[in-house]
Amino acid sequence: MESQHSLLTRFSGAAVGAVERGVGFQGGRLFNRAALQAAGLKMAPAEFLVLLLSGAVVAGFLGFVAMGPVGAILLALIVPIVGWAVLSMRASKRRGFFDTQLPDLLMTLSGSLRAGHSVMRAFDSAIREFESPMSEELSRIVNEARVGRDPELTMMEIAKRMGSEDFAWIAEAILINREVGGDLAQVLDQVGETINERAQIKGQVRALAAEGKLSAYILIALPVGLSLMLGIINPTYIGTLFTHIIGIFMLITAVVMLIIGSIWMSRTIQIKF
Repeated sequence: MESQHSLLTRFSGAAVGAVERGVGFQGGRLFNRAALQAAGLKMAPAEFLVLLLSGAVVAGFLGFVAMGPVGAILLALIVPIVGWAVLSMRASKRRGFFDTQLPDLLMTLSGSLRAGHSVMRAFDSAIREFESPMSEELSRIVNEARVGRDPELTMMEIAKRMGSEDFAWIAEAILINREVGGDLAQVLDQVGETINERAQIKGQVRALAAEGKLSAYILIALPVGLSLMLGIINPTYIGTLFTHIIGIFMLITAVVMLIIGSIWMSRTIQIKF
């Protein structure tokens, strides 16, 4: 048992090393290190790509058994799409939770500053009071500041990765205070009031757009779910689509229309502030 475990470990390590040599340490353009960090995954890009490749092989084998070569290709191609969707959803959820933590962060920082602590000491104290993702991002600021990096640059990178304009405002407020002086605690209180007002507006918009988002998700998932269900229940019935030239053309047309419709619906229900 131990030898099998060791063999599997060596094989997976060799596969990860080969992929890392091919895509580099930062990863490719789609599943790179920044995308994994935004999703909160503590994995190297090469490890995530090996996981996707393994899933694609398994899905392709199941598709070949159920629907033949075309089914194998389609199911294998679905795996990276699902991987990208999972990363996007995790990143979106993480960014939303990060935004909800900002008002409490500002209160904590202003309280620490009024108690006489420095900005870095205030960040260090806030790490122990917040959950992830805020604690992880604050730890990055403190750790990089200890090795001599400008904390404002780190904060701007975090704001860009998390897609948070509010956090960028905090970084700019700290930078301006360092240059011109003044009561930083009062400035952070004013920034906090602005963030709270924006958060209320965002909540109202999300509530109004929730029904449209749910309808879009159902319409996108319905044809895929029905196809998979028919492929399992009656493979011969749906197998004609994968073996006849007209069926293949219909499938390609359906996939193209589904992609176009998904992009159109995502733009319709996406509200930017």
